[in-house]
Amino acid sequence: MLDLNRIRNQPEEVARGLARKGVPAEAVERLVASDAAWRKAIAESDRLKALRNDLSRKIGARKKAGEETEAAQAEVREIGERLKQLEQEALESEQLLRRLMLETPNIPSPSVPDGPDESCNRVEKVWGVPPSFSFEPKAHDELGVALGILDFERAAKMSGARFVVYVGAGAALERALISFMLDLHTTAHGYTEVLPPYLVKAHALEGTGNLPKFEADLFKVDGGAFYLIPTAEVPVTNLHRDEILEEKPLPISYCAFTPCFRSEAGSYGKDTKGMIRQHQFHKVELVKYSKPEDSYQELEKLTSDAESVLEALGLCYRRVTLCAGDMSFSSAKTYDLEVWLPSQKRFREISSCSNFEDFQARRANIRYRPEGGGKPRFVHTLNGSGLAVGRTVVAILENYQQADGSIVIPEPLRPYMRGQALITAR
Repeated sequence: MLDLNRIRNQPEEVARGLARKGVPAEAVERLVASDAAWRKAIAESDRLKALRNDLSRKIGARKKAGEETEAAQAEVREIGERLKQLEQEALESEQLLRRLMLETPNIPSPSVPDGPDESCNRVEKVWGVPPSFSFEPKAHDELGVALGILDFERAAKMSGARFVVYVGAGAALERALISFMLDLHTTAHGYTEVLPPYLVKAHALEGTGNLPKFEADLFKVDGGAFYLIPTAEVPVTNLHRDEILEEKPLPISYCAFTPCFRSEAGSYGKDTKGMIRQHQFHKVELVKYSKPEDSYQELEKLTSDAESVLEALGLCYRRVTLCAGDMSFSSAKTYDLEVWLPSQKRFREISSCSNFEDFQARRANIRYRPEGGGKPRFVHTLNGSGLAVGRTVVAILENYQQADGSIVIPEPLRPYMRGQALITAR
């Protein structure tokens, strides 16, 4: 969440920043008003408590002196009733303030371009060249079904739309990519691998900004207080919830492979075929905890680490800086990595790499203790897909397809597939 002191002291600046994400000025005015109401109730409560204490002392002294105390006692009772009202007012104001704070998005970095949607995103670079074919390239789902490595029909019988069963070399390719990505990030890039829970409680999702605003995008387990994770970002960012870290180990870098579960609310009619948008998919996630002054340098490194997977696999991609209106709720700056898909003749997102600054850390209360002393400070958190595994399978099938429908396996993956170099029909 945002720094409440910043909202109190610089409301116009906060309003200008949030306006870049389409937040109306009235939202900031409500925050300021609810904060003022809460502080007013607390201040009046403190004043009346002091007055009541003073009256109680005077009543005691008068009783000892044999003086009349009925009027003073009546005043104490009136103060008590007013304090009950103020306590309720303060509670309601605090609850409203907290709800509004949790529903307010992060402010974009000044380096982020303005704009309402993806049409204003800025292409930073393109790596590689899209492959040329002597034939009309097919889509991944058509290729996978013909090869017998992807089965959408049987998945639909069990689970409905937006699911797939990997078969044979398809399952092996998915597993090979997971192992390859984890090995690359833990050895060449210095990440520590973790395997977190796939079920989390609401406070973990609140910490990353998924709740309360985006509950419709989540799968909640009936009869319990658990949610299926939409990404490993949620449990890994919450690893150090309510902790004070030491400065010296920062940045801390984690990577994690997990399944991801998303309801895809609001995506009706989009990417209904194939594996671009599914309810369940695998991802290797990169998460960093950084000192504030280093976080944008760490964003560049994290993004480069994700890019290295695409480069090792020989997949043409581009890096795009998202404009303010196209960024996620919690992000201060995001790079999207988009891979070339021949069947669609365009780039599609395969990774988002974001710096959240201290937005998530404030929600999850993650701080560090400066080596030179002083008050603990909030860390900056970052994360990125390194990569979305299913979409990487999509990109390999389409970019490495041959005229006979077979698929060449990129060389870095062959050791993970027992030396297999080509996927052919079963």
